[in-house]
Amino acid sequence: MFRLLRPVLYVCGVLAFIMTALMLIPAAYALLTDDPEYRAFLLSASITAVAGILLLAPGYNPPFALNARQLYTLTTLSWLLLSFFSALPLTLTHHPLTLTDAVFEAVSGITTTGSTVLHGLHDLPPAILLWRSMLQWVGGFGVIGMAVSILPFLRVGGMRLFQTESSDWSDKSLPRFRDMARGLLLVYLGITLACCLSYFFAGMNLFDAVNHAMTTVSTGGYATDDASMGRFNAGILWISTLFMLIGGMPFTLFIRFLTQRRLNALKDQQTLGFLYIVGALVLILTLQRLFTDDSESAFEILTHTAFNIASVITTTGYASEDYSQWGVFSITLFFFVTFIGGCSGSTSGGMKIFRFQLSWLFLRDQMNRLVHPRGISAVRYNGKAVTDDIMGSAVAFSFLFFLTMTITTLCLAATGLDFVTSLTGAATALTNVGPGLGDMIGPAGNFAAVSAPGKWILCFAMILGRLELLTVMVLLSPVFWRG
Repeated sequence: MFRLLRPVLYVCGVLAFIMTALMLIPAAYALLTDDPEYRAFLLSASITAVAGILLLAPGYNPPFALNARQLYTLTTLSWLLLSFFSALPLTLTHHPLTLTDAVFEAVSGITTTGSTVLHGLHDLPPAILLWRSMLQWVGGFGVIGMAVSILPFLRVGGMRLFQTESSDWSDKSLPRFRDMARGLLLVYLGITLACCLSYFFAGMNLFDAVNHAMTTVSTGGYATDDASMGRFNAGILWISTLFMLIGGMPFTLFIRFLTQRRLNALKDQQTLGFLYIVGALVLILTLQRLFTDDSESAFEILTHTAFNIASVITTTGYASEDYSQWGVFSITLFFFVTFIGGCSGSTSGGMKIFRFQLSWLFLRDQMNRLVHPRGISAVRYNGKAVTDDIMGSAVAFSFLFFLTMTITTLCLAATGLDFVTSLTGAATALTNVGPGLGDMIGPAGNFAAVSAPGKWILCFAMILGRLELLTVMVLLSPVFWRG
């Protein structure tokens, strides 16, 4: 067991020191603005650093190579530890949260879900707001790195469809991984900076521009005011819509474009499908609202429809209006959009576009086989034949997703929540969207009124959804520990 955990603990120790360094940023900002909350961040950084030293103490023996069992353990354990470390400042400030609320807020941040238990955001110390935004930004980058490096190796997720060779953590592949990580970070930083400048020149103050840029590109959805994005003008909403959609696309696509410097590099079946679906949803809901809502102009309807569709499908969770007040058709549409998500290799959550595309291609192939039982055909995606193991992984994920959502819904209902809150709470946690439906956790509410057991259930569901379910579930299976 120690041989299994030794390199895992070492990597977790390194991550603890990275988290320590990140805590010093809001501490420095608090010092510069004469905010006494710097003490909470310095104390949290000290505790995290001590934990990092303890995790690093066993050391490791090179060469540093992690097998599949260690990667499964590392992926889950690292997200759990980072969530608890992230919660420390929230429990030590002059506006302290309970342990349950602090962990919920931190898990929601690091998984880029965006659900919150906080009220009166505009009255909170700026350092706390900055920390929440940083959690989502770091979590978003971690999601991309996990999607392109770890999950393909574990045969989980969808990036195997978009790579010519599978990722590996052997010595041979470490240079390639470093190059990819460096490229991803540069692209991520560049898009965030572009988003920040766009917000700033469109009318946001610098603090709001920085915070919202981090939570937009990471498709996290934390805002600096209870009104979310509803307090900003139409220009800012369109900028946000654009960068949310960019955050929902595969970041490896942007690296390929920068490397090849030609538009053909952006050709990708998943991305095109994503944009077609967004366009169709915006068109359908805009037309429906034009015929049923005369309280806003056509441009206002289009603006808010496009913004909120982009927010939900990319699992960002911003809201410009309470779309649950748009009518039954809109509520139903948004509920189903919750499950879709963005592209694999993006910062978005959800079931991912490629799984819906594969399901459609598989269904069409089955129909062809019924008509031509002796025919020979193959399902192709992005010009490549889809192997049976990829198709099997997509089917297994879909089954596990809805099974997990059913169990989570029942568990939440057992805590006393009504059916709509339980169902949409489970869905929004597993898809990492943020708001659910209903008066309590809808776009105009938050999760403060959910009981402590309900919040812990949602925390577990958020981590499950962010780690693509199978990564965590395999740790709970007896075969993993007997292997």
